[in-house]
Amino acid sequence: MHKTGTFIVFEGIEGSGKSTHSSYLVKKLKLLKVPCVYLREPGGSKEAERIRNFLLKNSNKKFDSLTDTLLYLAARNENFLNKIKPFYKKKVIICDRFIDSTIAYQHYGLGVKKKIINLINREIMGTTKVDYTFLMYLNVDKSISRISDRKKLNRYDKFKKSFYKKVQNGFLKISNKNKSKYMVIDSSKKFETNQTIIFNQVKKLINK
Repeated sequence: MHKTGTFIVFEGIEGSGKSTHSSYLVKKLKLLKVPCVYLREPGGSKEAERIRNFLLKNSNKKFDSLTDTLLYLAARNENFLNKIKPFYKKKVIICDRFIDSTIAYQHYGLGVKKKIINLINREIMGTTKVDYTFLMYLNVDKSISRISDRKKLNRYDKFKKSFYKKVQNGFLKISNKNKSKYMVIDSSKKFETNQTIIFNQVKKLINK
C-alpha cells in the first residue's frame, strides 16, 4: 500500500460511532505499517488535553457560548501546532472531531456567529486543509439512547433533543456544500459493514 500524507476527520453527534471507527481505522493502518497520527478534539496535545478536561469534566459549569467557543479554538491551536502541523502531508492524520464540529455545535447549536469561528480557524490553520471527512449519521433518538447508557456524562451529553437536532442538521448542511470531500455513513448499520466502507475509501485516498 502506497503511503501518502492525508488528513482525515470523523464527525458526528454523540453516540454516532466516530470515536470507535476512527480508533479502529488507526489500528488497522498501523498493522499495515502505514505511518499515521491519531488525535481528538478537543484534546490531542498535552495542553489541549488540559483545556479539554476543564471544558468537559466541569459538567456543572455553564460558560457563555462565546467563551465556550474560544476555549475550543484555543485547544485547537495547541493541537494544530503540536499534533497536526509537524505531520501534515507526511503521515496519515486521523482526527476525531475538527472544524465542522465547532461550526455544528457552536454556530448551529449555540448560535455563535460563523464569521468569528471562521476567522480564528483561518488564523490557526493557514493553508492546512482537511482532505476528507466521514460524517457518522445517527438518528437523534438513538443518539440520546446511547448517551444514556454511558457511565460518565460530560456537558455535551446533557443537552436537549432540540439541540442535537440543530447540530445534526448543521453537519448535514456542511457536508452538502462539498460532497466530493464527504461521505455520510449510516451509523445504524453493522460496525463491520461501515468499517469496510470506510477502509475502502481510505485506501483510495492514501493511494492517490
